Amino acid sequence: MQRDFERSGAFSAIIGDDAGLRAALARAALVAPTGTAVLVTGESGTGKELLARALHELGPNPGGPFVAVNCGALPRELAESELFGHERGAFTGAAARRAGWFEEASGGTLVLDEIGELPLDLQPKLLRVLESGRLRRVGGAGEIAVRVRVVAMTLRDLEGEVQRRTFRPDLYYRLAGICVRLPPLRERRGDIPGLAAHFLREIEPEVGARQLEAIAVATLCAAEWPGNVRELRNVIRRAAILTSGRVDGRIAADALELPPATPFRLADAGAEDRPAIPAAPASSDDAIRIGGRTFDEIEREVFSWALRRNAGSRRRAARALDVARSTFCDKVRRYSL
Repeated sequence: MQRDFERSGAFSAIIGDDAGLRAALARAALVAPTGTAVLVTGESGTGKELLARALHELGPNPGGPFVAVNCGALPRELAESELFGHERGAFTGAAARRAGWFEEASGGTLVLDEIGELPLDLQPKLLRVLESGRLRRVGGAGEIAVRVRVVAMTLRDLEGEVQRRTFRPDLYYRLAGICVRLPPLRERRGDIPGLAAHFLREIEPEVGARQLEAIAVATLCAAEWPGNVRELRNVIRRAAILTSGRVDGRIAADALELPPATPFRLADAGAEDRPAIPAAPASSDDAIRIGGRTFDEIEREVFSWALRRNAGSRRRAARALDVARSTFCDKVRRYSL
């Protein structure tokens, strides 16, 4: 039976069937209706804000405001005013009273992105507001009641920051009512083909129907993706746009402009006991490069991977890559596989 959180639709923007991802979403769904503070951790581009919005939609006040604040972008000298507001004349330039983000989010959800960047001297003030549900504007005389569900997000190791005394432990424990970790894309490579297909459907109204060739899909699955799902989306959209002139609508591996820092290890994508395959040397200085490696290097690993995956059967390996058997055999001889 499909789980309740999957039926709700609130998590529909987070695509993937990986067990680790689904466990994280199920954990988030359990805490969402309670209004408890949630700490969402994960690398950049893993979908933390999508998860925060789902928590809001499944929360006790889905009709309330949803306010997201990047703590790392707050000017240090104005951070307190931005969060809690200020009265007229509270400081130079305060020409009028201003409500802060907490007041803006009252009755809904406040997302504190990059919470680890919050200045240390402001952390006890934030803790007090979270504990009491009341705040005092900068320069204000009285307190204002606020009712806010807080979702904090970070790509930093906050427990390590606590140990290094750069983040207050009492604030950490208050924010981390429930911790939800979103896995990086390299830990859920099986989701990459589905994500790529989704992004192609997204851009189809702009460039027409596009389809990734089998080797292109294998290349995507082999990449490390330091920018995670956000990076994958950008790569797919860029490839779709740059190949929009092709009549057959197919996107080849050499159309994938991956960042130079992205390493390829197709030998690591799949069975754990598969050893690394030495890369073939570049044929020339002007060889096509994708992600810092030549196309020949990537192609060699793709065909080697397919051959090993299919127990040495060239016929099955060729079918898996959607290429003619004669073409596959030519590649096997070319790369001495």
